[in-house]
Amino acid sequence: MKISIGNDHAGTDYKFAIIKHLEGKGHQVTNYGTDSNDSVDYPDFVHPVAKDVESKKADFGIIICGSGNGANMTANKHQAVRSALCWTTEITALARQHNNANILSIPARYTSVQQAIAMVDTFLETAFEGGRHQNRVEKISTSC
Repeated sequence: MKISIGNDHAGTDYKFAIIKHLEGKGHQVTNYGTDSNDSVDYPDFVHPVAKDVESKKADFGIIICGSGNGANMTANKHQAVRSALCWTTEITALARQHNNANILSIPARYTSVQQAIAMVDTFLETAFEGGRHQNRVEKISTSC
């Protein structure tokens, strides 16, 4: 599976742990995030992830910032992106099952690295249920 990942300074340690975990499982990971803890602007590292998902260059994206909110808002500006801000595996599973999320936004300041890795696994292993959710998901995108 091809996964793009991006992070700001709050998510650097998380990113390194997640990349190691994903590559250990045989996934191909493209790193757009900062490798430093020096303050940076999260949109600079989130837009490339969202573009990869939007263009299908990546199967899924993972974005990480302090609260997860700014990264999530940025990613969701892209038409084909359904980014979900998650802080538990249960919410992560629902984001995939019901919303067909294709980017996982992780709040580094509100989860542990172990929780983040568990959410990543849940995100990648959970399928979209379709059915009654399909019509709702189709109504998310707008051309306005």
